[in-house]
Amino acid sequence: MTALGSAAQTGQSWTDRYTASVMNTFGTPQRVLVRGQGARVWDADGAEYLDLLAGIAVNCLGHAHPAITDAVGAQLASLGHVSNFFTTAAQVRLAEELASLVYPGREAGTRVFLANSGTEANEAAFKIARRHGGPQRPRVLALEQAFHGRTMGALALTHKAAYREPFEPLPGGVEFLPAGDAAALERAMGPDVAALIIEPIQGEAGVRELGTDYLEATRRLTEQAGALLIIDEVQTGMGRTGAWMAHHLLAPGLIPDVVTLAKGLGGGIPIGAVVAHGPAGELLGPGQHGTTFGGNPVASSAALAVIETIRSHGLLERVAHLGAQWARDIAAIPGVEEVRGRGLLLGVGLADGLASAQVAAALLERGFIVNAPRPDTIRLAPPFILTDEEAASLTVALGEVLEEQSAGAAIGGRS
Repeated sequence: MTALGSAAQTGQSWTDRYTASVMNTFGTPQRVLVRGQGARVWDADGAEYLDLLAGIAVNCLGHAHPAITDAVGAQLASLGHVSNFFTTAAQVRLAEELASLVYPGREAGTRVFLANSGTEANEAAFKIARRHGGPQRPRVLALEQAFHGRTMGALALTHKAAYREPFEPLPGGVEFLPAGDAAALERAMGPDVAALIIEPIQGEAGVRELGTDYLEATRRLTEQAGALLIIDEVQTGMGRTGAWMAHHLLAPGLIPDVVTLAKGLGGGIPIGAVVAHGPAGELLGPGQHGTTFGGNPVASSAALAVIETIRSHGLLERVAHLGAQWARDIAAIPGVEEVRGRGLLLGVGLADGLASAQVAAALLERGFIVNAPRPDTIRLAPPFILTDEEAASLTVALGEVLEEQSAGAAIGGRS
């Protein structure tokens, strides 16, 4: 067998080894990546790509950012892991920071649970909902087209049948409602509902906002029924929309009971968080939930570095400004029907006859990494450090690809 890390290995040889050794849960890898710097990555064959997906909204500071590498290295050099019988300064500082970011001015009544991923954070939030509801409130409401993760509890909250059906029966009591339909929510809400979980912008649905009126209705109706409001900010939080939290931007003044975070929180280091305000933060007691690695000092230090860098470099403002300009530029491309989203989480809706998977594949061949969460949508979720010139290069390339594919579709239609 060829030694690990051998310079002679090509992308195809690594892919062959992957296929022989790794469970096929994501299909064949599109490329074998070996290095990253800033918003760019390189594959095993030496090709360079502009990473406009950032590990699906994870690498918010790009690749190999010195703030993260320095923080992780320094923490590893002093203390890498402790059990949950102990805590660390990094863990406590991060909990305090997250309380302040999610619930500004209400930190005193906020508690944080640190996990390893968004799925784990939503799993914990589901357990909080069950603790709140008990036998008297068996129902949990979620939304159609929602994605909250792939573990059994989070999967029960996820709408897509292809994800759910192979693992049924899932934890029960979950009902799905049309996203954005306040009247349907009002009809479904009642004293037997433990919680409602929502994403302020549904990323896997093609980057679709719920809207201010609907978000405000979710708080009003859950309060009236005595149910918890859980907001999943795993993809949208930590500055992705140009605000620390998307719900701060879309519905200022809305105070949810629970917010879940992950992805950009660690800037590429695995970490998730549940941030709960008021009584919801007291529902999980000793022995009722836990995780071996959640809140470990290395991941906590990485998250603290991410927060400080976003703050000190003015990246919230940068994300808001670049995202708005980029959305306008992309919307002007022939073949683009609309651009949805906020900040640097954008969904590019394509005209009829254009297939997003084919567009994404063509862009990859040109050196741009994007993805296609829906048949008619390209998703962009690049690092916050993306330059104007890098953004403009995608705009040009997308226009060329759409022109080529529109011409091909027209020829195919006449044949």
